[in-house]
Amino acid sequence: MNLFKKIFSKSRAQEGGIFFTEIEKIIGFRPINIDGYVMAFTHRSSNKTDAKGNPISYERMEFLGDAMLSAVIAAHLFNEVPSGDEGYLTKMRSKIVSREHLNELGRDLNLIRFVESKVPSQHFGDNIHGNIFEALVGAIYLDMGYPACEQFIRARVIRPYVDIAKLEGKVISYKSLLIEWCQKEKRTFHYDVFEDNGIAGERLFGVKLSIDSKVIAKARAVSKKKAEEKASQRAYFAFQEKINTK
Repeated sequence: MNLFKKIFSKSRAQEGGIFFTEIEKIIGFRPINIDGYVMAFTHRSSNKTDAKGNPISYERMEFLGDAMLSAVIAAHLFNEVPSGDEGYLTKMRSKIVSREHLNELGRDLNLIRFVESKVPSQHFGDNIHGNIFEALVGAIYLDMGYPACEQFIRARVIRPYVDIAKLEGKVISYKSLLIEWCQKEKRTFHYDVFEDNGIAGERLFGVKLSIDSKVIAKARAVSKKKAEEKASQRAYFAFQEKINTK
């Protein structure tokens, strides 16, 4: 029996049992209504519905949590960097709420242990960690409103992870950075994508990145997007000195 089933074999009269206690530890204060948190950890494969027949899934809560994260982070950056223009603030917010960073937050809190699903956890993609983190933020907002939501984000995201100076030098997408540089410098670029059988039957995609008709970098990955990003990263390091001086 997984942890989630053990949790809800407990009586709701006992304040949600183990689940209530664990959520309280994670968010830093006592939940008022546990039902929203249950939704935040329910995978669509569970095929659960509410009293009105609406599907119960963390995806709706994730949508809400994403909006709350963006709002709190935007307000923090607006106050902390008064000299930052709209473009700067937008880029900095994107770095803080990047999928990579949200996945890291979800893993650090081990949120996946609470997920109720008919799909084995080993079959989840990496993004499940960040998705559940966003869903948890959404649940906090529905349960206790914006002030509690802001308090949680400051405690779990801003104070331990947000360093303005370090974030300024962090690259989210090497592909975006390289394309921006090529366009600024009026250089032509092209990603030549081809399919490869890979190793041991695993499907891989190969990418050649050409700049000004010259192949600069090659990469392989399990998706075209990842292969392009990897090739872009290699090309970035080849042109790093030129890019950083512009």
